[in-house]
Amino acid sequence: MSHMSTSELRGYQQICGSNGAMLVIACDQRGAMRSLLTADPDQQKAISERQLGRIKADITQCLASQASCVLVDPVCTVPGLVDHGIIARDTALLIGLDASGWDTTAAGYRHSRLVEGITARRVRELGGNGGKIMVWLRADRPEANEHNIALLRQCIADFSREDLLLVVEFLTYPLEGESETDYKRRIPSLIYEGTKISLKCGAKVLKIPYPGSAQACAEITHLAGDVPWAVLSAGVDHSTFLGQVADAMSNGASGVIAGRALWKDCISLDSSETRKKLQTVAVPRLKEIQAVIGQYFPGSDRIPDNTKESVNHV
Repeated sequence: MSHMSTSELRGYQQICGSNGAMLVIACDQRGAMRSLLTADPDQQKAISERQLGRIKADITQCLASQASCVLVDPVCTVPGLVDHGIIARDTALLIGLDASGWDTTAAGYRHSRLVEGITARRVRELGGNGGKIMVWLRADRPEANEHNIALLRQCIADFSREDLLLVVEFLTYPLEGESETDYKRRIPSLIYEGTKISLKCGAKVLKIPYPGSAQACAEITHLAGDVPWAVLSAGVDHSTFLGQVADAMSNGASGVIAGRALWKDCISLDSSETRKKLQTVAVPRLKEIQAVIGQYFPGSDRIPDNTKESVNHV
C-alpha cells in the first residue's frame, strides 16, 4: 500500500474540509460541459475555451467557495482562477491532467490522453495543491488496459518525484457489442477490480464511481485499506447521488468529488443566469451533501491512517 509523504499529506489536508472529509467541486469537464450547453454538435464546436472558462469561474465563485476544493482543467481555467482572484484564498485547487475524450483502438478499447505539457511541476507552477488523473479501465480485459496503466504509472511517478499530491480516478465503459444489461451487471466487479489496479499502480487517493451498493462500498473500503477514496457523481440526478453519498460515507469513504450532479442544469452561456441558478439550485444541493457527509465526519482534521505513523513522530 502506498503512503503519503508529508508534502502529499499537506495537499490532502488542503483539499479536505475542517472535518477532514473531501468535498471537491469538479468542473474539469470540457466535452461533457459542451454537450450540456447544447445538443447540436456544430454549436458545441463553436463554444470556445474562453466561454467554458467563464462558466467554470462562475462555478468556482458561487459553489466551490462553499466547499473545500475545486477541480478544474488546465486548458480553460488556470492560471486565470488564481491570477484574477476568482478562487477564494481558502479553497484548494486540483488540476486535471487528462485531455478531453479518448482514442479508440481497432478492438474498441478506450485509450486515455493527457493534456500536453501538464506535468506535476506545471501543476505546482499554476498554483495547484495537487493534480488529478483519469484513465479508462476494463479490468476484465487486461489487453485493454496496457496503455492506460502505463499512463497512470507515468503520472504517479512524476508526482512522486515532485512530492505533490495526485488523485487517481478511473472510469469504466461498455465494449462494442456489449448489451446495456450485461455491462450494468459487470459494473460492481469492474469498479472493484479497477480499484485494485489503481492501488497496485501506487494510487494514494482515489476518486471512483459508485460501485453499486452499500455492501460494494464496504468492499472497496476494505480493499483500499488506508488509502482514502471519494465517490464521484457521474452526472446522476441529485436525489440519486445523495443516496450514493450516504452509502459510500457510511461504509468508509473519505468524501465526495461532485460535478454534474450539482451544476448540470444550472449552466448556460449567460453568466448572470448561470450564477442565479448556481445560487438557487446548486448551493442548496451542496448543503444537502454536506449534511450527509457531516453525519460521518463530525470531527475536525481527521488524518488518513496511512499517514498517522509519520505524524506521530512529530
